[in-house]
Amino acid sequence: MQIILDIFDFIGTQILSAYSIILGIVALVGLLLLKRPAHQVISGVIKTIVGVLMIGAGAGVLVGGIAPLTNIINHVLGVSGVLPTNEAALPFALERFGQIGSLVMVGGFILNVILARVTKYKFIYLTGHIMLYVSLFVVIVLNATIGLTGWKLWALGTVVMGLYFTLMPALVYPGTKAITGGEKFSVGHTGDFSYWFSYVTGKLFKKNAKSAEEFNLPKGLSFFRDTTSGLAVTVLPLYLILTFVSYKYVAAEVAGSQNPIIFAIMSSLTFAAGMTIVLAGVRMMLGEIMPAFAGISEKLVPGAIPAFDCPVVFPYAPTALLFGFLAMFAGMIVGTGLQLGLHSLYVILPGVVPAFFAGGTSGIYGNATGGWKGAIFGPFIMGVVMAIGTGWLIPLTGDLYKSGATFGDPFYATVGLAFAKWGDFVGKGGVIGIVAIAVAVALLVLVFALSRKYKEIEGEAK
Repeated sequence: MQIILDIFDFIGTQILSAYSIILGIVALVGLLLLKRPAHQVISGVIKTIVGVLMIGAGAGVLVGGIAPLTNIINHVLGVSGVLPTNEAALPFALERFGQIGSLVMVGGFILNVILARVTKYKFIYLTGHIMLYVSLFVVIVLNATIGLTGWKLWALGTVVMGLYFTLMPALVYPGTKAITGGEKFSVGHTGDFSYWFSYVTGKLFKKNAKSAEEFNLPKGLSFFRDTTSGLAVTVLPLYLILTFVSYKYVAAEVAGSQNPIIFAIMSSLTFAAGMTIVLAGVRMMLGEIMPAFAGISEKLVPGAIPAFDCPVVFPYAPTALLFGFLAMFAGMIVGTGLQLGLHSLYVILPGVVPAFFAGGTSGIYGNATGGWKGAIFGPFIMGVVMAIGTGWLIPLTGDLYKSGATFGDPFYATVGLAFAKWGDFVGKGGVIGIVAIAVAVALLVLVFALSRKYKEIEGEAK
């Protein structure tokens, strides 16, 4: 029995948690099913993995350039709270729940493939690191609220993750199609609820909507149309202003041996360099994986639609990406201010990284229906919600808060919070627990009843 557990643990921690390996395997299987020549199979697998590694490397460079802003902003605001960043919560989660979380991820992925085969929701979740983060989150919540351990924790966690991997890409698929012009892929990321919210609320501004990409800039500002230059020049003033306001702190605690002004300039350029690498990796990865995935769709799961990490939509609306990033970050600052004003037990700090990946992508979805106004409205509201909702979530995650961090994306502060509250009600038992279970069953029945009409719902949402 232990050997089987070790095998599943290896698959979960070494294979499924590695986004590049997952997509490399997908490319290999797809190209073999298409009966491509050996040299094309080898080239396709290598380019897919390299493209994904470029995305990861670019994201690391990007985060390295923007992350210091969080420390500077916290100093300027004079707060000391909980950092809403997945990577910061990961050490605690892996140490306490690494093995069971990996097993839940493996089981959830298998269930995802089965559901894609037998239902109208044909989505297969392929964002490995997000799969691991959410699996760990679900395990932590179920353990903290209901007290589940062992095989019971694995069984319920597997069901929850199978549903998550299948349904959340379905939620954002209509918006993704609107953004990409009908491309057959969706997005698998924990900004998902914010993407959907921004896409839907963007319709409030549909009348005379002007896309963020259509702004007529003076010739002197034409460099904003170039993603690399536009991002660098937009982030630079923010860095410089905050650096001037807290010059001594930046010099002593953040910039190291560099002059604070030089540090601000180089960090802004590093951020832009990271985005450039990410976009290049996205183009390479999609160019190889989409034909390969068609082979899998034809043979294993007819009509299957892959769900990739959120950078796959960055090239479609880079200006809206920037609008959404700034809007969500502003919303998170407002949310932090509200928590301080209300003397909340847990204060959630503004997080630059979730604001960029979740907020920026939300801006692209909002722009698809409401133009530049939609690119700002949805992300701003979700920024406020993310700060407050994450604060409410913390008491339901056991000892995680002691690490000084928590999972930080809109999913956790909305759907994740509702799930944790449900677990809390079930854990309390009695009539409340029975009602909570009945509500969950009723919702699942409703969701899968609607699966028969999903094509029509998707068409109406475009």
